[in-house]
Amino acid sequence: MPSDSPLIRFGVIADPQYAPLPPNPALNRHFEKSLGKLDEAIGVFNAHDLAFVVTLGDLVDRGYENFDAVLTRYERLTHESILLPGNHDFLVAPEQLPEVHRRLSMPAPYHHFSRNGLRFVVIDGSEESLFAALEGDPRRARAEARLAALEAAGSLNAQTWNGGIGEAQFAWLSGVLVDAAAAGEKVVVLGHYPLYPDNAHNLWDWQALVDLFDRSGNVLAYLCGHNHIGNLGHHGSTWYVNFTGMVDTETENTFAIAEIFPDRLEITGFGREESRALPFDI
Repeated sequence: MPSDSPLIRFGVIADPQYAPLPPNPALNRHFEKSLGKLDEAIGVFNAHDLAFVVTLGDLVDRGYENFDAVLTRYERLTHESILLPGNHDFLVAPEQLPEVHRRLSMPAPYHHFSRNGLRFVVIDGSEESLFAALEGDPRRARAEARLAALEAAGSLNAQTWNGGIGEAQFAWLSGVLVDAAAAGEKVVVLGHYPLYPDNAHNLWDWQALVDLFDRSGNVLAYLCGHNHIGNLGHHGSTWYVNFTGMVDTETENTFAIAEIFPDRLEITGFGREESRALPFDI
């Protein structure tokens, strides 16, 4: 019989991508409208009992100065705000790249925390990319080599606007999953880039992470943005939920409240975000 008491309840926003720019009709992106959409979402969140609100990247479309307008909106949020960057958040002047994670008040580019018997893990999918590391940085060189290999292999996600994680981060993530299992904690992983199913927006090393989650057996869900039309997949014992992008459309908003129960993940969608009930099998 389904449990009626959630272990945790939290808000989800993906891809506000604000900038004081004219709309992009080809992509149906309305950058300036995102401030009003954030105000609406935060008003809804403030009316609910939530543990936190997570924003899954791309707070801005470009420009370090545009973080000010977005983050001012978050000051009205009465809950803890957990932010992580997407690819667009790194479209800033080169000297400002090292400041992006600090501007989002992150304790580290990748980190984890425990709440109500659950382990939440924030990964950094832009660690090795063509936009988050400066010329001359070894991470940039590795990204260029990785993208060239993916292009040679004809991979769907061989795109300059995707990224990947480094070996040290992958080892760290593996260790966190082992530690969570030892502590009896189920895991929810948060990132910007999708992992599953195969898609042009996926993290470069998506298959390695899907395989890791399968082996670990304790990852309930992976939550992400980046692919603005959204997506849903299930592999092994993990749900892969790609939330729709707030910046898309002139008037329709999109955000969600997620509730994790012992036996399921329930997503209450607002606007364009679909409501779902996703049963766990672990």
